Amino acid sequence: MVRRVAVIGAGAGGLASVKCCLDEGLEPTCFESSGDIGGVWRYTDSTDERRVSVYRSVITNTSKEMSCFSDFPFPEDFPSYLSHSLVLEYFRMYARHFGLLRHVRFQTTVVSVRKRPDFTSSGQWEVVTETDGVRESHVFDAVMVCTGHYQEPYLPLASFPGIESRFKGQQLHSQEYRDVQAFRGKRVLVVGIGNTGGDLSVELSRVAAKVFLSTRSHTWVISRVSHHGFPFDMVSTTRFNHLLEGLLPSALARRIRFRKFNSWFNHTNYGLASSKSSKFKMIINEELPFCLLSGTVVLKPSVKEFTESSAVFEDGTEENIDVVLFATGYNFSFPFLEESIRSTIDDNRSLYKCIFPPQLEKPTLAIIGLIQLTGSIMVGSEMQARWVTGVFAGWNKLPPPSRMMAEVLKRKPPVKRNPSERENLKMSFISYMNEIAVCAGVKPSVLRLLLTDPQLALAIFFGPCSPYQFRLVGQGRWRGARAAILSQWQRTLKPLRTRVVGDNSSSSSSWCWMCLLALPAALTAAFLCSKYPQPGWSPWAHPQL
Repeated sequence: MVRRVAVIGAGAGGLASVKCCLDEGLEPTCFESSGDIGGVWRYTDSTDERRVSVYRSVITNTSKEMSCFSDFPFPEDFPSYLSHSLVLEYFRMYARHFGLLRHVRFQTTVVSVRKRPDFTSSGQWEVVTETDGVRESHVFDAVMVCTGHYQEPYLPLASFPGIESRFKGQQLHSQEYRDVQAFRGKRVLVVGIGNTGGDLSVELSRVAAKVFLSTRSHTWVISRVSHHGFPFDMVSTTRFNHLLEGLLPSALARRIRFRKFNSWFNHTNYGLASSKSSKFKMIINEELPFCLLSGTVVLKPSVKEFTESSAVFEDGTEENIDVVLFATGYNFSFPFLEESIRSTIDDNRSLYKCIFPPQLEKPTLAIIGLIQLTGSIMVGSEMQARWVTGVFAGWNKLPPPSRMMAEVLKRKPPVKRNPSERENLKMSFISYMNEIAVCAGVKPSVLRLLLTDPQLALAIFFGPCSPYQFRLVGQGRWRGARAAILSQWQRTLKPLRTRVVGDNSSSSSSWCWMCLLALPAALTAAFLCSKYPQPGWSPWAHPQL
């Protein structure tokens, strides 16, 4: 019987895990190696290699309504997209509201997590921690690892001949980047066009003499601002869109999506992406197209080699470079886990539902947040924690290890991937949330709601798939979920009402008419969802190269 739970890390996943443990009547102890909560969202000027944090100017890629914990909305006066300071403030509010801090032991590093000798019967773990140089041993009934996947900078220097032996300029990983001051007047090469690479290229272009952005992948750039000025994820991440993408042939769905992206600007003209490519990725960036158009950022192909003062690219061009900034992502690691477990976790596909090591005799170890979703990882981590604590509490059951292992082997590729190829972590937000919600017994039924609460059903099906939907039913049901869903558009607009202008149009009445006209389609679609569930296709889930 699980009672005492060790939670490792006090970032978003750790805080949600502590809260979920308390909801289930468990006794959590959270170990945090630093002196505060927040994980990567706690910005510091320090570039301590032992800790990863966001850079000073970072803004969230997902909106507040799609990023909050499912029973604790962001304050309505917070903007839709948030700075790191507002995210951290929200974490503090969450921790205070649910009384989480008294369960956190700060400045305490987890040294090792090992199975007890009687693990096959007890499922217990011996956890060794260190505080101020003093080690202490604890026994826990279960362990939740909440250290995420932003842990060790990935620097593929071997792929860049001359970077170490010939290049005389400065080289650094984006983990060391804080602001633009050190790059003023310099010629900077940013390697990698993920969200970080795009952000830093734009920011550096304001002070650098020249910025070059090197990529080998097809990349679609989208804006946080969508139709009528609403957040992109609230408009696009809906159950209706998810169903359509699942029903349409993948080639047709991809063609439609590409045409929509090209309606903003032609990505082929900018050298970013071709609609003929089946391998691509997507990044969020409103300013990058203008920087390319104005020449303050120059897009380049892959680097072939480095000389003493320049980079030679695959197309034969050569540019003088002062600084190389690698935006090449991170590796994850769990050095505190015993080798027999650590060696089996190549990526999240080694885990049952991306959470449980399937080979354990007792399911008392869970990895929280080792995922990359097309939506908020914070929301996904909370859903994982809800299911995991339900398993620990005994009201949720897992299949036998043999069945879990069979499912893992089905998903796991035969060849180990390069750490920079993060497609093994990419998953459709709605697909994964639905999958874990079904396991936890908290997935809402659109069909049932159409019969009992049509207004709510239509908001759930056609509106944003916001976290509140998963608090309508089942364990952990929240009374405020319905009101939060029906008022999410108003909360989105609230911080913009600093100057009100007259408008005769009524968006709310138009939305109601749309819902009424769409009722027959919703009934049919909900029936199809329940009878023939589709995994859906999402370009967000395609490989990053």
